[in-house]
Amino acid sequence: MAYYFTSESVSEGHPDKVADQISDAVLDEFLRQDPQSRVACETLVTTGLAMLAGEVRSNAYVDLQKVVRETIQKIGYTKADYRFDCDSCGVISAIHEQSSDIAMGVDSNDEGKDIGAGDQGMMFGYATNETENYMPLSIYLAHKLLIELADLRRSGDLIPYLRPDSKSQVTIEYSDDHLPIGINAIVLSTQHDPFDSDDKKMLAKIGEDIKGILIPRVKEQCSPDIQKLFDSIKNYHINPTGKFVIGGPHGDAGLTGRKIIVDTYGGKGAHGGGAFSGKDSTKVDRSAAYATRHIARNLVAAGVSEKCLVQVAYAIGVSQPVGLFVDTYGTSNLGLSDSEIAKNVLDLFDLRPSAIINNYQLNKPIFTETAAYGHMGRTPGTKKVSLGPNGNEKEEEVETFTWEKEDRIDDIRTHFKL
Repeated sequence: MAYYFTSESVSEGHPDKVADQISDAVLDEFLRQDPQSRVACETLVTTGLAMLAGEVRSNAYVDLQKVVRETIQKIGYTKADYRFDCDSCGVISAIHEQSSDIAMGVDSNDEGKDIGAGDQGMMFGYATNETENYMPLSIYLAHKLLIELADLRRSGDLIPYLRPDSKSQVTIEYSDDHLPIGINAIVLSTQHDPFDSDDKKMLAKIGEDIKGILIPRVKEQCSPDIQKLFDSIKNYHINPTGKFVIGGPHGDAGLTGRKIIVDTYGGKGAHGGGAFSGKDSTKVDRSAAYATRHIARNLVAAGVSEKCLVQVAYAIGVSQPVGLFVDTYGTSNLGLSDSEIAKNVLDLFDLRPSAIINNYQLNKPIFTETAAYGHMGRTPGTKKVSLGPNGNEKEEEVETFTWEKEDRIDDIRTHFKL
């Protein structure tokens, strides 16, 4: 009997994502000037206000007002009508110095060669071969809908009334053997200008544009096997509660770290509970989640299994993981148990926090891009940034989304004799 699985995504203008992007923009600016910065930045946004709190230890000087306002402007909150805009909102900072007790356990303890984990906890990475970027299909499509909607908003010609806040949700129908066979429902709510005094006409126009403009553009970006699923969409729910003029931080307060399932796998696999944004990579909530995603993606890409979950766990101040777990959901192509695969993973991958930071170049200002549309499943690339203290910057090229690189496939195949 067929079953259904659903994932949601939220846009860069969603209040929680506004908070995430501000926190990561602050982190990036500290790392840009001082790659050894220790940052844990939380953000609250609401009507006319952005408030920062957290702990920092750094040699950098950061103009927090400037960083916050530039981030809000980039997202698209530039009009007073939104009741939250880059020019007029208040910005309050309650950031203070990092606890010396935490610093003692995290700082290098072996002549700079090693650091302890920034906290205890467990982190998960997941991958499945049902999409080309090894992400679950439901979250893959939910992200694509909103990325394309944001492009349409910025271009302003085809759908000129769009505002920054939006949410999507996609329900996939699966067969008994866990293969996607259809799209059961697409739910999409988008903030918009009040462009018609007749609410019914306005909502009808929004529904027409979403189905006639957005959906075909997203379908075109998909592989042929996924495109076929669009031909029999059973249910659309476009702005199902009615008009959506009041949105963003004015419509609902936003906080850093409230969209951890959107940030990862849309509810598939598992999540250890720790948020990512605003944290430097000594916080294994973030860095080890990236490392386990890299492991899972490369194992699946190498043909070890069709899907894979990897869990790692740490004790605060201790560099070596206290545990590693692998689950291939019965899809392994090896004559090994999952526990034996896990032991081999420890031989292949160094999961000490210092090694993770070095291997994935996580002391660079590369995190603002991660704070909307998912940290996983993104395309690795490069960007030019000015590194160094203010007044003494040097332009360098840094890699982005390094944990998505399929660069260990040959090592894995050789190790497992595939």
